[in-house]
Amino acid sequence: MGRIILKTLSYFLLFLLISISCKSGAGSDELRNGDIIFQITNSRQGQAVQIATGSKYTHVGILFKKDDELLVYEAVQPVKITLLDEWIERGVDNHYVVKRLKNADNLLTNEVLAKMKNIGEKHIGKDYDSYFEWTDTRMYCSELVWKIYNQALGIEIGGRKRLGDFNIKNEIVQQQLRERYGDNIPMDEPMISPGDMFDSDLLETVEEN
Repeated sequence: MGRIILKTLSYFLLFLLISISCKSGAGSDELRNGDIIFQITNSRQGQAVQIATGSKYTHVGILFKKDDELLVYEAVQPVKITLLDEWIERGVDNHYVVKRLKNADNLLTNEVLAKMKNIGEKHIGKDYDSYFEWTDTRMYCSELVWKIYNQALGIEIGGRKRLGDFNIKNEIVQQQLRERYGDNIPMDEPMISPGDMFDSDLLETVEEN
Protein backbone atom coordinates (compact mmCIF):
# COMPACT_ATOMS: atom_id res chain seq x y z
CA MET A 1 0.00 0.00 0.00
CA GLY A 2 2.87 2.36 0.88
CA ARG A 3 4.50 1.76 -2.50
CA ILE A 4 1.24 2.56 -4.30
CA ILE A 5 0.85 5.81 -2.37
CA LEU A 6 4.47 6.82 -3.06
CA LYS A 7 4.11 5.96 -6.73
CA THR A 8 0.88 7.95 -7.00
CA LEU A 9 2.49 10.90 -5.22
CA SER A 10 5.47 10.74 -7.58
CA TYR A 11 3.18 10.87 -10.63
CA PHE A 12 1.27 13.78 -9.13
CA LEU A 13 4.49 15.75 -8.46
CA LEU A 14 5.75 15.02 -11.97
CA PHE A 15 2.46 16.22 -13.46
CA LEU A 16 2.59 19.37 -11.32
CA LEU A 17 6.14 20.17 -12.42
CA ILE A 18 5.25 19.69 -16.08
CA SER A 19 2.18 21.91 -15.71
CA ILE A 20 4.18 24.68 -14.06
CA SER A 21 6.92 24.54 -16.68
CA CYS A 22 4.41 24.68 -19.53
CA LYS A 23 2.46 27.59 -18.16
CA SER A 24 4.46 30.77 -18.61
CA GLY A 25 3.39 34.25 -17.56
CA ALA A 26 4.11 37.72 -18.88
CA GLY A 27 7.81 38.26 -19.28
CA SER A 28 8.44 34.53 -19.60
CA ASP A 29 11.68 33.30 -21.13
CA GLU A 30 9.50 31.38 -23.59
CA LEU A 31 8.59 34.59 -25.38
CA ARG A 32 10.95 35.66 -28.14
CA ASN A 33 11.95 38.56 -30.30
CA GLY A 34 9.47 38.95 -33.12
CA ASP A 35 6.53 37.30 -31.36
CA ILE A 36 3.18 38.95 -32.12
CA ILE A 37 0.87 39.78 -29.22
CA PHE A 38 -2.88 40.43 -29.42
CA GLN A 39 -5.34 41.91 -26.95
CA ILE A 40 -8.86 43.32 -26.63
CA THR A 41 -9.27 47.04 -26.02
CA ASN A 42 -12.23 48.64 -24.31
CA SER A 43 -13.06 51.64 -26.50
CA ARG A 44 -15.63 52.78 -29.03
CA GLN A 45 -13.15 52.15 -31.82
CA GLY A 46 -12.40 48.72 -30.40
CA GLN A 47 -16.08 47.84 -30.40
CA ALA A 48 -16.42 49.02 -33.99
CA VAL A 49 -13.37 46.98 -35.03
CA GLN A 50 -14.86 43.86 -33.43
CA ILE A 51 -18.10 44.30 -35.35
CA ALA A 52 -16.44 45.18 -38.65
CA THR A 53 -13.90 42.35 -38.57
CA GLY A 54 -15.80 39.62 -36.72
CA SER A 55 -12.85 39.14 -34.37
CA LYS A 56 -12.68 39.94 -30.66
CA TYR A 57 -9.06 41.08 -30.96
CA THR A 58 -8.65 44.81 -31.57
CA HIS A 59 -4.99 45.62 -30.90
CA VAL A 60 -1.69 44.00 -31.81
CA GLY A 61 2.00 44.65 -31.21
CA ILE A 62 5.35 42.97 -31.75
CA LEU A 63 7.72 41.82 -29.00
CA PHE A 64 11.42 42.60 -28.69
CA LYS A 65 13.81 42.16 -25.80
CA LYS A 66 16.17 44.80 -24.48
CA ASP A 67 18.46 44.05 -21.55
CA ASP A 68 16.34 40.95 -20.77
CA GLU A 69 13.20 43.10 -20.60
CA LEU A 70 10.27 42.39 -22.92
CA LEU A 71 8.96 45.40 -24.83
CA VAL A 72 6.07 45.87 -27.23
CA TYR A 73 6.43 47.94 -30.40
CA GLU A 74 2.94 49.31 -30.99
CA ALA A 75 1.04 51.94 -32.93
CA VAL A 76 -1.03 54.01 -30.53
CA GLN A 77 -0.75 57.78 -30.13
CA PRO A 78 2.06 58.06 -30.90
CA VAL A 79 3.79 54.94 -32.22
CA LYS A 80 5.96 53.86 -29.29
CA ILE A 81 7.67 51.15 -27.27
CA THR A 82 5.82 49.93 -24.18
CA LEU A 83 6.83 47.59 -21.35
CA LEU A 84 5.05 44.26 -21.80
CA ASP A 85 3.41 44.29 -18.37
CA GLU A 86 2.06 47.81 -18.95
CA TRP A 87 0.77 46.77 -22.37
CA ILE A 88 -1.06 43.78 -20.92
CA GLU A 89 -2.67 45.87 -18.16
CA ARG A 90 -4.35 48.08 -20.77
CA GLY A 91 -6.25 45.16 -22.26
CA VAL A 92 -9.64 43.87 -21.16
CA ASP A 93 -9.21 41.49 -18.19
CA ASN A 94 -5.44 41.51 -18.88
CA HIS A 95 -6.15 38.90 -21.56
CA TYR A 96 -3.60 38.43 -24.33
CA VAL A 97 -2.49 35.88 -26.90
CA VAL A 98 1.05 35.56 -28.24
CA LYS A 99 1.62 34.02 -31.66
CA ARG A 100 4.77 33.09 -33.55
CA LEU A 101 5.74 32.13 -37.08
CA LYS A 102 5.50 28.36 -37.41
CA ASN A 103 8.97 28.26 -38.97
CA ALA A 104 10.43 31.02 -36.79
CA ASP A 105 13.55 28.99 -35.96
CA ASN A 106 14.54 29.06 -39.63
CA LEU A 107 13.29 32.48 -40.67
CA LEU A 108 13.87 34.73 -37.67
CA THR A 109 17.65 34.79 -37.70
CA ASN A 110 19.56 37.39 -35.72
CA GLU A 111 20.09 39.34 -38.93
CA VAL A 112 16.38 39.33 -39.79
CA LEU A 113 15.37 40.27 -36.24
CA ALA A 114 17.79 43.20 -36.29
CA LYS A 115 16.25 44.33 -39.58
CA MET A 116 12.73 44.03 -38.14
CA LYS A 117 13.74 46.06 -35.11
CA ASN A 118 15.27 48.77 -37.26
CA ILE A 119 12.13 48.98 -39.40
CA GLY A 120 9.98 49.33 -36.28
CA GLU A 121 12.19 52.01 -34.76
CA LYS A 122 11.89 54.16 -37.90
CA HIS A 123 8.20 54.61 -37.10
CA ILE A 124 8.61 55.52 -33.42
CA GLY A 125 7.02 58.90 -32.69
CA LYS A 126 4.71 58.93 -35.71
CA ASP A 127 1.05 59.79 -35.17
CA TYR A 128 -1.53 57.04 -34.90
CA ASP A 129 -3.46 56.70 -38.15
CA SER A 130 -7.15 56.88 -37.25
CA TYR A 131 -7.97 57.08 -40.98
CA PHE A 132 -6.36 53.68 -41.65
CA GLU A 133 -4.52 54.87 -44.75
CA TRP A 134 -2.00 52.56 -46.39
CA THR A 135 0.90 55.00 -46.16
CA ASP A 136 3.97 55.33 -43.94
CA THR A 137 3.12 58.87 -42.84
CA ARG A 138 1.06 57.59 -39.92
CA MET A 139 0.55 54.08 -38.58
CA TYR A 140 -2.19 51.98 -37.04
CA CYS A 141 -1.43 48.89 -34.98
CA SER A 142 -1.86 45.99 -37.39
CA GLU A 143 -0.35 48.01 -40.24
CA LEU A 144 2.85 48.49 -38.22
CA VAL A 145 3.28 44.79 -37.41
CA TRP A 146 2.26 43.65 -40.91
CA LYS A 147 4.74 46.01 -42.59
CA ILE A 148 7.60 45.04 -40.27
CA TYR A 149 7.21 41.40 -41.27
CA ASN A 150 6.53 42.15 -44.92
CA GLN A 151 9.49 44.48 -45.37
CA ALA A 152 11.91 42.26 -43.47
CA LEU A 153 10.82 38.86 -44.78
CA GLY A 154 8.59 39.49 -47.78
CA ILE A 155 5.69 37.59 -46.21
CA GLU A 156 2.09 38.62 -45.56
CA ILE A 157 0.71 37.76 -42.14
CA GLY A 158 -2.98 37.97 -42.93
CA GLY A 159 -4.45 39.10 -46.21
CA ARG A 160 -5.29 42.73 -46.78
CA LYS A 161 -8.87 43.69 -47.56
CA ARG A 162 -10.62 46.77 -48.85
CA LEU A 163 -12.47 48.84 -46.27
CA GLY A 164 -15.67 47.96 -48.12
CA ASP A 165 -15.03 44.23 -47.60
CA PHE A 166 -15.56 44.53 -43.85
CA ASN A 167 -18.93 44.56 -42.11
CA ILE A 168 -19.49 48.30 -42.15
CA LYS A 169 -23.31 48.42 -42.26
CA ASN A 170 -23.70 48.26 -38.49
CA GLU A 171 -24.66 51.65 -36.99
CA ILE A 172 -21.76 51.62 -34.49
CA VAL A 173 -19.30 51.13 -37.34
CA GLN A 174 -21.08 53.69 -39.50
CA GLN A 175 -20.82 56.27 -36.74
CA GLN A 176 -17.06 55.76 -36.47
CA LEU A 177 -16.70 56.04 -40.23
CA ARG A 178 -18.76 59.23 -40.43
CA GLU A 179 -16.68 60.84 -37.67
CA ARG A 180 -13.51 60.15 -39.65
CA TYR A 181 -14.53 60.51 -43.28
CA GLY A 182 -17.85 62.33 -43.40
CA ASP A 183 -19.55 61.33 -46.65
CA ASN A 184 -16.31 60.36 -48.40
CA ILE A 185 -15.67 56.86 -47.05
CA PRO A 186 -12.70 55.34 -48.95
CA MET A 187 -14.27 51.96 -49.69
CA ASP A 188 -11.28 50.78 -51.76
CA GLU A 189 -8.60 51.64 -49.18
CA PRO A 190 -6.49 48.52 -48.50
CA MET A 191 -6.36 47.56 -44.84
CA ILE A 192 -5.10 44.82 -42.54
CA SER A 193 -7.00 44.06 -39.34
CA PRO A 194 -5.77 42.47 -36.09
CA GLY A 195 -8.31 39.70 -36.64
CA ASP A 196 -6.98 38.79 -40.09
CA MET A 197 -3.46 38.64 -38.68
CA PHE A 198 -4.65 36.57 -35.72
CA ASP A 199 -6.23 34.03 -38.09
CA SER A 200 -3.17 33.74 -40.35
CA ASP A 201 -2.16 30.14 -40.99
CA LEU A 202 1.49 31.25 -40.84
CA LEU A 203 1.22 31.67 -37.06
CA GLU A 204 0.84 29.38 -34.08
CA THR A 205 -0.16 30.25 -30.53
CA VAL A 206 2.69 30.03 -28.00
CA GLU A 207 1.13 31.70 -24.97
CA GLU A 208 -2.33 32.78 -23.83
CA ASN A 209 -3.55 34.34 -20.63
